[in-house]
Amino acid sequence: MIKFENVTKQYPNGFVGLKNINLEIEQGEFVAIIGLSGAGKSTLIRTINRMHDITGGKLTVDGEDVMSMQGKQLRRFRRKIGMIFQSFNLITRTTVLKNVLTAFVPDLPFWRAFFGIYTKQEKLKAMECLDKVGILDKSFVRADQLSGGQQQRVALARTLAQNPQIILADEPVAALDPITAKQVMDDFRHINKDMNISVLINIHHVDLALQYADRVIGIRAGEIVYDGPSADVNDEILAKIYKGGAQEGGI
Repeated sequence: MIKFENVTKQYPNGFVGLKNINLEIEQGEFVAIIGLSGAGKSTLIRTINRMHDITGGKLTVDGEDVMSMQGKQLRRFRRKIGMIFQSFNLITRTTVLKNVLTAFVPDLPFWRAFFGIYTKQEKLKAMECLDKVGILDKSFVRADQLSGGQQQRVALARTLAQNPQIILADEPVAALDPITAKQVMDDFRHINKDMNISVLINIHHVDLALQYADRVIGIRAGEIVYDGPSADVNDEILAKIYKGGAQEGGI
């Protein structure tokens, strides 16, 4: 379970990205986070894996205090949390399979990581993950020869290879056309339902949020203004989430 208790995030310039957030997310939930640009959506999900440190309150994952972790403990913790970005973050000049195999690098001896030496078991695991997102046939194609949707699926397969309990996705379909975006969201839903992996998606597309997520969290100016079933979201709630403009300097 992910638990926020009066969590605040203030940046060095004085901007407050999150204000007294209280939130609990159970294992296996599919949660969409919506709101204006700069409302605090990215900040919220990036505090979970310590990409951003909170400045007040308490954040725990499975009972572990996230801010108390250091060194190896923090690295082990981050292995349980996959992160998907809008920009895919692939090594474009190498094959799809080698991109997925990089998920194992943090656990490899230095010499194997340096020379790119992987076991048969690791290669089979990587191919299994590619199969789960429907692009096993692209294993030996260079990543830069794939479409945007295919590249995002490679990124998702790479994340699956680290056996995460949680997947955080920061605008994963923002750069994709509507048809491809739905295909990628189908992958997220399949992974969530079949593998019981918690999925938290920061997303601008409200229609996709309502279609795929079980739960929606609406953020405005660093505060949660809605938290409930996606089926209950109506025009009044959307107006509350989206009224006004984006925060200056928001993330």
